[in-house]
Amino acid sequence: MPRVPVLGTWVIGCFCVSRVFLFILLQSVEMPTGLKRIYGRGHLHFLTFSCYKRLPFLKSSRAREIFLEELGRLRSEFGFRVIGYVVMPEHVHLLVNEPPGATPSIVLHRLKLRVAKRLRKRRRRAPTSQLLLPFEGCKEAPRSFWQPRFHDFNVYSAGKRAEKLHYMHANPVKRGLVHHPREWPWSSWAFYHGQNALLALDTAE
Repeated sequence: MPRVPVLGTWVIGCFCVSRVFLFILLQSVEMPTGLKRIYGRGHLHFLTFSCYKRLPFLKSSRAREIFLEELGRLRSEFGFRVIGYVVMPEHVHLLVNEPPGATPSIVLHRLKLRVAKRLRKRRRRAPTSQLLLPFEGCKEAPRSFWQPRFHDFNVYSAGKRAEKLHYMHANPVKRGLVHHPREWPWSSWAFYHGQNALLALDTAE
């Protein structure tokens, strides 16, 4: 009866275990569900992104206005269309198209940098008593202004477009910040109801 080499069996076993471990490791670092990017199909994009650990860095009216100012500037620079938006105290929803020669990812990266730079600059100039307000419950001021990554949902039909606009405009009411969407000027509700909006919108076509 032939003898099975012990060393050879051990090496083969280690090799198999290593391959299984590598497979599990690769599975664990896959992109989380909901963060897949699909560009180049002519869709609108419903973007959702948050402040670091969902802290209310956009809780002041001026902070939300600064965000919209920078969004307007980037729209002029990149040539994309803004179809809808809502700026909440700790997160933002945008409905935009893909800019010519770029992607929503590039635009959002630039937008986050500009808003963070302006608001951090304002915070440094504020009185000491106000510096701690955005960081209640934290031992020290966080290094990041925004939470990494963002969610991107492709809006491929008029029905989905209406659904996302309704969701955005109802968000402040659902959160208990106001009783009616008209009371939250940092959204696109006013534009769609014939009123002056803080940021004028573009048509979907």
